Amino acid sequence: MRKTELLSPAKDKETAFAAIDCGADAVYIGGANFGARKNASNSLEDIKEVVDYAHKFRVKVFVTVNTILTDEELEDALKLVQNYDKIGVDAILVQDMGLLYRLMELGLSIPIHASTQCDNRTMEKICFFNDIGLSRVVLARELSLSQIKEIHEKNPELELETFIHGALCVSYSGQCYLSQYIGGRSANRGECAQPCRKKYIVKDENGKIYKYNYPLCLKDFNASNHVKELIENGVYSFKIEGRLKDINYVKNIVSYYRKLLDNYSEKSSSGKSVCNFIPNPEKSFNRGFTDYFLKSRGNCYSPDTPKSVGEYLGKVSDVNKNVIKLVTKSCLLPQDGLCYFSADGFDGFLVNKIIASEKGIITFSANKSTCLKTGDKLYRNSDIEFEKKLSLPVKRQIGVSVKLTDKIELIDEDGYSITSEFPSNEVSEKQDMMNETFIKQFSKTGDSDFYITDIRLDKDIPFMRVSAINQLRRDLLEMLMEKRIKGYKREVQKPMHIVPFYQKEVDYRANVHNKTAEEFYNKCGCIVKEYSPETSFPKHSVELMRTKHCIKYALNMCKAPVNLMLQNEKGVNYPLKFDCKNCEMCVLSPG
Repeated sequence: MRKTELLSPAKDKETAFAAIDCGADAVYIGGANFGARKNASNSLEDIKEVVDYAHKFRVKVFVTVNTILTDEELEDALKLVQNYDKIGVDAILVQDMGLLYRLMELGLSIPIHASTQCDNRTMEKICFFNDIGLSRVVLARELSLSQIKEIHEKNPELELETFIHGALCVSYSGQCYLSQYIGGRSANRGECAQPCRKKYIVKDENGKIYKYNYPLCLKDFNASNHVKELIENGVYSFKIEGRLKDINYVKNIVSYYRKLLDNYSEKSSSGKSVCNFIPNPEKSFNRGFTDYFLKSRGNCYSPDTPKSVGEYLGKVSDVNKNVIKLVTKSCLLPQDGLCYFSADGFDGFLVNKIIASEKGIITFSANKSTCLKTGDKLYRNSDIEFEKKLSLPVKRQIGVSVKLTDKIELIDEDGYSITSEFPSNEVSEKQDMMNETFIKQFSKTGDSDFYITDIRLDKDIPFMRVSAINQLRRDLLEMLMEKRIKGYKREVQKPMHIVPFYQKEVDYRANVHNKTAEEFYNKCGCIVKEYSPETSFPKHSVELMRTKHCIKYALNMCKAPVNLMLQNEKGVNYPLKFDCKNCEMCVLSPG
């Protein structure tokens, strides 16, 4: 089977450790500055701890430097990347072409990945990055399976990374300026206020209103049914979204995709993880799931709420004040969080007390009055028992085989080995018992980073006290880990060079935010007509976002000759433009 990479988010070092323990092949984490999630930053010292822990298991660590930068910030960003290079970070993700240009000039050894913020949705863009010499491209979420296959066939040596799970930006990544326009909080600068999750009125030019509370809110991505096809179509790295997600979310989702990927590919790291829970993505934060555009256009929107829906439990069979009967195959506990959709919107409550549970019907009381009625569907978005199980530690360990002749030889699953003499030559009076004792004690690796897969005795063991066997085991495993750490080799960025850009000119959507980025495009034979909206917002009406999600399609109005707009809570109208040829929608700035 092909090797693949399961790539997990980490908002901090504790989450990174948990992701690694649960089976991630790589983690991506934000540094002190210049990451696209400003509220998920980490010190150089913390990242170094993550790197040291990860590399024991041959897990890679990527750091995000994927915001656009001012001229003044560029030098600080370069110094930061150089520090990441020194501490052994395996790659950085970039968006700013000025930073990329300076890194090309410096020729550092640290690999560079083109962040999804680079708007990697066309063959031309991806071929451009491949021709430059980048190590990897993170594909746009909107690409179909067939498009991914075509990209791989055109660029067979380029590593392709694609999202597999998590929240969806409604706009093409790197092309959303709504947050910047509304309040000066730029998505391209790591400060997105998520206006796409807010309420809007959908109306036409005649004032007719269409009921659609959250018209820009999407469900969460879940590509678990397409893992095999994605591997076959050339995807190497499977990325989980969520650098702001909590540690339990990461443990659950990483464990789920670890098990799934292992059915179709070999992992690119070492060791095995044993969890105390059965992973289930429906039990972690989700707005309902969609496979987005991998196969075809479908129901990808969440028009009723931007909040977590969780897992479906069943239908209400009776309601009497705050006492509810639910037909379900699941178990409930007091303090579980339940939610439902009603004519008044989305609401939730806690389970107060379980009154009875028999024959698939649970009777319980709610902690507040509800608008539930017979036939309503109930969901659980907080499972107390599952969260408790998630909080238990998970240990990842590397397999080691032990061979005993005149010496002791330890060989781990990656082929690293050490050999040692026995500390004693004294013949045992009870040889069979001595052999059994040695095997029993040497197999007790406890909380170390190793577990013993097998012990082969080709010769009787000399007499050793139990304490001596235990100390020998600890010493040899420590020596083996030292050898593993010294033997780790980071991949090296291949030489990069300037190539012609596929367009003759670019506008504000190229996100040029500094003079070096403009110089880069000029060197590539491209004229920069406008700087980024973060530099100076264009005076003319512009696309605040372009999206594959289409409100006309969602309202079943594709062929209706009507002009629609979004009106926010302050009464500001945002015209919508529909590019039906490409099946895309644009939210425009007010005229």
